[in-house]
Amino acid sequence: MNQPASLTIVVAAFNEEAALPALHPRISAVLDSLGLASRILYVDDGSRDGTWAVLQSLARGDSRVSLLRLSRNFGKELALTAGLDLVETDAALVLDADGQDPPELIPAFVEKWREGFDVVYGTRTTRDGESWLKQATAKAFYRVMNQLSKPGIPADTGDFRLMSRRVLDALRNLRERQRFMKGLFAWVGFPQVSIAYQREPRIAGASKFNYWRLWNFALEGITGFSTAPLRVATYLGLGTALLSFAYGAWVIAKTLIWGEPVQGWPTMMAVVLFLGGVQLMALGVIGEYLGRLYLEAKHRPLYLVQDWRPAPGRPEPAA
Repeated sequence: MNQPASLTIVVAAFNEEAALPALHPRISAVLDSLGLASRILYVDDGSRDGTWAVLQSLARGDSRVSLLRLSRNFGKELALTAGLDLVETDAALVLDADGQDPPELIPAFVEKWREGFDVVYGTRTTRDGESWLKQATAKAFYRVMNQLSKPGIPADTGDFRLMSRRVLDALRNLRERQRFMKGLFAWVGFPQVSIAYQREPRIAGASKFNYWRLWNFALEGITGFSTAPLRVATYLGLGTALLSFAYGAWVIAKTLIWGEPVQGWPTMMAVVLFLGGVQLMALGVIGEYLGRLYLEAKHRPLYLVQDWRPAPGRPEPAA
């Protein structure tokens, strides 16, 4: 394997005007000590505050900075995809804009990369600054994903990871529109290793992920990398049908033997509501998958670029 020579730090930002001025000097200081040809690519995911102005200021003060601005907010997964699509170096490292994943760990990631690992990901031992409910639901989500999907997704692992050139090339071939990047990172395979770290509180601003967005994010991950919900719906429907047939046989037998002068209204309503609820739940699960097929069939571009400002000496990307 050739000795790694260049690295790009990819940072996707949405309304992070308060955090970026504090984060960039930390990244810059680390890159100065790496001994690699390093670049920083900031992706503005349609921010509505002063994030773009802040990024322009950072680019004027650091010749290693490239800027990509999307035409609107496409979401973090597609913003990361847009950034990784433009990486031309030997590797890329994904870093959150909120400063919770410490840039000071980048040298440790690079060291593992030099040892021959294609993916080096950070595993969070603690999650400072997050509520117990958010931590508990995150742990539950990763456990469920590991049970439902193949390959499994490492527990307590976010987007903080370094990927080699061949991993980046593999990811470029995956153009699905409903993207769950943590699943894609695991799906491509290649030698991977974990580095444990303590996740810090945000350096500024507030999280953009409320519980509703986190729920949709979890739903995206489960339906994007597992057909288990469909199987559960099938088994639930089969089990309910068997119970219904058994109950129907019992009602017929009881009527023939003992008679049934008064029809059981509560029993009938309970059965009807139960079967209707199961059917609606199964239709909802099927609808989630059907909706994803519908969106994929449109073949729309994953994202649209409003502005691309490469670092000095960096060429424009191919169309």
